Amino acid sequence: MTAPDSPPPRPPFTPRHWPMWIGLGVLTAAAHLPWLWQRAIGRGIGWLALRLAGTRRRAAEVNIDLCFPEQSPAWRRRLLHDSFEALGIGLFEFARAWWGSVKPMRQGLRIEGLEHLRALQAEGRGVLLVSGHFMTLEICGRLMCEQVPLAGMYRRHRDPVMEWAVKRGRLRYASAMFGNGDIRGAVRHLKRGGFLWYAPDQDMRGKDTVFAPFFGMPASTITATHQLARLTGCAVVPFFHRREGGRYILRVAAPLPDFPSEDVVADTGQVNAAIEAMVREAPAQYLWIHRRFKRQPQGRSTYYERPSTPPA
Repeated sequence: MTAPDSPPPRPPFTPRHWPMWIGLGVLTAAAHLPWLWQRAIGRGIGWLALRLAGTRRRAAEVNIDLCFPEQSPAWRRRLLHDSFEALGIGLFEFARAWWGSVKPMRQGLRIEGLEHLRALQAEGRGVLLVSGHFMTLEICGRLMCEQVPLAGMYRRHRDPVMEWAVKRGRLRYASAMFGNGDIRGAVRHLKRGGFLWYAPDQDMRGKDTVFAPFFGMPASTITATHQLARLTGCAVVPFFHRREGGRYILRVAAPLPDFPSEDVVADTGQVNAAIEAMVREAPAQYLWIHRRFKRQPQGRSTYYERPSTPPA
C-alpha cells in the first residue's frame, strides 16, 4: 500500500491514457508562462467557458441567484462573468502550484493571523485548517505551506493518470496527502499535532451528511469536520484566501469556539457560516459551478433544471 506522503507509481503511457497525458503536458508547459500572460489568457479562457459551459454555467447562475437574492440582476450577471474569469485564471494558478514557480505570487503577499497557528503549534495541538473550494485554493495552499507544515485531504480520482498528477503535484509542497477514505491516517496525523487542510463545502453523496444552512439555504454537508475534531481534539481554524489584482491575501482566523459540541448539526452550521464569510470576501473566486444545493431535505431539488440565460 502506498504511504500517504508518497505519490502513486507513474501510470504507463498507453493509448487509453493519451488524452490525459497530453492535457497534463499542456498544463505543465502553461505553468511556466509569465504571470501576466497567464492572467490575460486565463480571462480569455473564462470568457470562452462562459459561452460553452452549458450545464455548468446554469449551475453557477442558479447558485448565485439563490445565495444573493438581495442583489440586483445586473450585479449577479457581473458576478457570473467575473467568476468565469477567475475560473480561467485559476487553471494557471493550479498549474503553477503543481509544476511552476510561485515567486511572482510572493510579491505583495500578505499573511494575517499566523499567530493562531504558532500558538497551537507550541501547544502540540492538531489543527484542521478549514477552507472552501476557491480557484485560489492550490496556489494559496502552496504559499501557506511555506509558513507551516501542512498536509491535505483530497478526493481520490478514478483515472490513474490524474490521481498520480494530483498527488505528485501537491506533494511538492504539502507534508502529506490523505485520500478521502483514509480517515485513520488523518486522525493519526491530527493526534500527533499535525496540521491538516480540508475543504468540506461540496455535496458528497454517500458520505455522512446533515443539512446545515449555507447562505440561508439548506445544504447537504459532510460531518467530517465535527467527527475529526471529536476524535482527535484538534482545533478547527478557518483559512481565508483571495487574490486582489496580482497579489494574494491569506488570513487565518481564530479557532472556532466551543468546537466540537454535542450537536453535529450546529457544528456543521458553524463551519458553513465560516465558509460563507469567506465567499462574501471574494465571491468571484468561489467555485460556483458545483451544484451545491442539488439535494434538499425533501429530496433532489429542481433548481438546476431552470433554462440557462445566454451570456451578455
